[in-house]
Amino acid sequence: MSLPAEFHEIAKRVNNWGRWGEDDERGTLNLITDAVVREAVATVRTGRRTALALPLRQGGVQSGFIPGRIDPLHTMVQINQEMFGPGAVATSDDTVTMGLQAATHWDALTHVSHSGRIYNGRPADTITAHTGARFSSIATVGHLVSRGVLLDVARARGVDRLAGGHAVTPEDLDAAEEFGGVRVRAGDIVLVRTGQVRVVLAGDRHAYGHPSPGLSVRTPEWFHARDVAAVANDTLTFEVFPPEIEGLWMPVHALHLVEMGMLQGQNWDLEALSTACAEEGRYAFLLTAAPEPFAGATGSPVAPVAVL
Repeated sequence: MSLPAEFHEIAKRVNNWGRWGEDDERGTLNLITDAVVREAVATVRTGRRTALALPLRQGGVQSGFIPGRIDPLHTMVQINQEMFGPGAVATSDDTVTMGLQAATHWDALTHVSHSGRIYNGRPADTITAHTGARFSSIATVGHLVSRGVLLDVARARGVDRLAGGHAVTPEDLDAAEEFGGVRVRAGDIVLVRTGQVRVVLAGDRHAYGHPSPGLSVRTPEWFHARDVAAVANDTLTFEVFPPEIEGLWMPVHALHLVEMGMLQGQNWDLEALSTACAEEGRYAFLLTAAPEPFAGATGSPVAPVAVL
């Protein structure tokens, strides 16, 4: 089934191919300049720190809804082993097998393709079984520090959690800006809170993924107009699920990652941050969120920290 004309019309309006040169692999992360980082540091007033990552563990958010994604399989390979003889210092080591999108993570720009292309017009077949992503792998992100902005859509609407299937609209984002007394600007990393992560925190991992609130296909133009550097939220699917346009699966992924070249994150725990921002009366902060630099990978776990 081909993508509908409505999708292609939005794609043309948000497309960033060539904006930072034909060889660019980082997309909207180019918007995080030294000046943006200096301004981000200036948002720190109290030093209050809030971790935004879910634990990496068995029985996590991946319940089999998305084939091939597995929660971490943790194995001890050494336990108090005295490698240099009796009475010597002993060591314990472990290994992990997991999907790189297992819990809190970033999707690399190569996580999604459409019409045979990835970001900046490169062929999708540059992703291979042998090398993974030749271009725009998660390793190209490197350091990631900027001003973070929490758009607390749920709190702005006066609820703990948006209803399953609620499509977060540009109007919702505008209302969350007004509620937080903040204006999203170029180079920001925007965190959109729906409250959906409360489902998995309460132990119902099977109900977490569907139906789920998430971003509407109308929102990429909102982020594009504000030159947002990256966006993450507190859901498994990121965009609303089931999709708002019947038969059109993952359009927001395709618009963000392929057309805009904008990093996208899922399964972020924004509950403590929501409380902290409400208590302090401000919704902008310093955010550190560098992914693990897996060469050739199309995603990576991340342990973000917001500093107020």
